[in-house]
Amino acid sequence: MLPSVELEVRHLRALCAIADTGSVRKAAVRLGMTQPSLTTQLRRIETAIGGPLFTRGRAGSQPTPLGQTVLSRARPIVAEMTALVAAARDAAAAGLGGLRLRIGGIGSRAVAGWLLRIHKRLPEVDTTVHIDVSSTTLVQLLCAGRLDLALLHEPAGFPLHLPDGLQRLVVVPLEPRFIALSAAHPAAEQSSVPLAQLAEDAWIVDPAADHDCAALRHAFTLAGLSPRLLNIRDHFIAGDLVAAAEAVRPCQPLDEPAAGTVVRPLRDDPLTGRLLLAARPGALSRTELDELCGDLREAYGELVAANATYQGWLERHGSTLFDEVWPWPTGTGHTCRTTVPKSPICGGSSPRISAP
Repeated sequence: MLPSVELEVRHLRALCAIADTGSVRKAAVRLGMTQPSLTTQLRRIETAIGGPLFTRGRAGSQPTPLGQTVLSRARPIVAEMTALVAAARDAAAAGLGGLRLRIGGIGSRAVAGWLLRIHKRLPEVDTTVHIDVSSTTLVQLLCAGRLDLALLHEPAGFPLHLPDGLQRLVVVPLEPRFIALSAAHPAAEQSSVPLAQLAEDAWIVDPAADHDCAALRHAFTLAGLSPRLLNIRDHFIAGDLVAAAEAVRPCQPLDEPAAGTVVRPLRDDPLTGRLLLAARPGALSRTELDELCGDLREAYGELVAANATYQGWLERHGSTLFDEVWPWPTGTGHTCRTTVPKSPICGGSSPRISAP
């Protein structure tokens, strides 16, 4: 029998994550844990409480009556602790006498150039950066008050849940996913690669990139394919496997090929999405958000100008980068409209960054 544990806030947070996701596996990804570790932790929590908190079936993990009682008490505690920590951090930052802008984002190469522009625009502001492959996690950090602003990726057909109150702008209305493969791969010489030609390859996915993984599986289903998936979070190991022709990997169109690899568009664009900029309530005015979005677009466009593969993709689609309206790929039924001015805003006063 597993020993019980003395309940802590992290245990309550784990219970909330299981209930919210309906899955121990998904909750483990959200919490940055392995599934076996979370399963063991749940058993110890149940031992401490004295009964099962979830039933596990085809519908996923559902709270038992006891679990519902515990969750009704746990959620306010977790929310209050999150608010307490956020307020304490804000007070500490204010006590140091500086304004602060807490930025989050997916691992886009545009982030570095964006930060340079923000530092130039806001030299008096202390800027921190949090990078995460999961846009869902970044949204949660915004809602918890731990980030002020975040660059998000939303795959076509898999919309992010953005709670009311979050400000949001479209940075890039349609961004394709390309494929990284070995320079020795038979498809490496092609200008674009059909998904079916990669059916026998192993595909590397990052299990923490929740919406991206779901979009990839959906694309395979639509194409009638079922390739082998390798769950690998370490990008260095993933790059080595691609270079050795052991696997292929979806990548952002701005990504530069590593040694021994090439980056190619996927034919007919089975994987697309859009880039969004979201801000927590009260962190920035709409004008301030527009200005920072302009800086981000300028950094993004600078990288596109130096990327022949991405430029070729844009030319084949007969469009500039920041078109007002792009259709989502056929069959998704979505239309995407950008709400950001086409040209970056470089002037204006400094944002009212919260002395949070």
